[in-house]
Amino acid sequence: MKTISKIKRNIIRTVASKVVLIAVLVFTATQISAQSDKQNTKKIEVSSSLGTLKQINAGLLNVGYTEAGPSNGTPVILLHGWPYDIHSYNEVVPILVSKGYRVITPYLRGSGTTTFLSKDTFRNGQQAALASDIIALMDALKIDKAIIGGFDWGARTAVVMAALWPERLQGLVSVSGYLVVNLEANLKPLPPKAELGWWYQYYFATERGKLGYTQNTYEFNKQIWQLASPLWKFDKATYDQTAQSFDNPDHVAIVIHNYRWRQSLEAGESKYDSLEKRLATRPTIKVPTITIGSDFDGTYADGKAYADKFTGKYEHRILKGIGHNVPQEDPKAFAQAIIDVDGFKN
Repeated sequence: MKTISKIKRNIIRTVASKVVLIAVLVFTATQISAQSDKQNTKKIEVSSSLGTLKQINAGLLNVGYTEAGPSNGTPVILLHGWPYDIHSYNEVVPILVSKGYRVITPYLRGSGTTTFLSKDTFRNGQQAALASDIIALMDALKIDKAIIGGFDWGARTAVVMAALWPERLQGLVSVSGYLVVNLEANLKPLPPKAELGWWYQYYFATERGKLGYTQNTYEFNKQIWQLASPLWKFDKATYDQTAQSFDNPDHVAIVIHNYRWRQSLEAGESKYDSLEKRLATRPTIKVPTITIGSDFDGTYADGKAYADKFTGKYEHRILKGIGHNVPQEDPKAFAQAIIDVDGFKN
């Protein structure tokens, strides 16, 4: 009996020791993971002019966004492009807030404090995915309808939203006009001068380009700023304020996929196929709209190439001496477009 009891005590001690060891290992792993996450997460400094930085789960993402103005004001959602971020609206937001608007400026997927809820989610940069993100954000914030404004990727996202979910837009302001991607049309070559302007898309199509962008994101994007807005004399502090958003862990993956998808070099996700099929028909936009052309648009600055795509109340404006980052280069003109489109009636 004593031998049996002794054996039982030994078994109990052995099991207890293993339980303690497992607990220690789990705790240690958790601590290491937490420390690693803390080390890999850099604090984003957001301009006070944009309002308060907040986070909310919306669709596939935990979206970082700023909010300013009265909670009962007409909602305005401002969308940035690449390689830019919410700070393109530093001077636009205060103007709109002074007019009583509730202004929301989100980081797009792959930028700033916006992150994926699951590590297993495909890092997709296609147009339907980005537009779906903003619809999900509106749902999460319980915003039924808003004025949407944007440039570059932000303008494309806004136009796609207007094409697919017109009932969610009160008005639209789009720099460079109708930017819906048509994959079939993108397979056709352009004249050499026009092709030269898209050099970075071909660079991103290569593994060398992906590696180069990964290693030189800061300098690469600074060069894009200079090329896209040659007359805009921004300083280091202005660029650095935005450059911090490129440290997002998914930034490179989203950028590379976006441009490779446009060239049909990488597939999108099947769940967006029905939306992309609708976009492939180049649907007209019935939402009240103001489009803006700038020097960046070259011969397309007059807007004539896409004027017939807007069938609701519509106006086109041309800004001379202004590059691609319209809201940061001419914030008064961009803010005025938001205010004016709010007054449009179909």
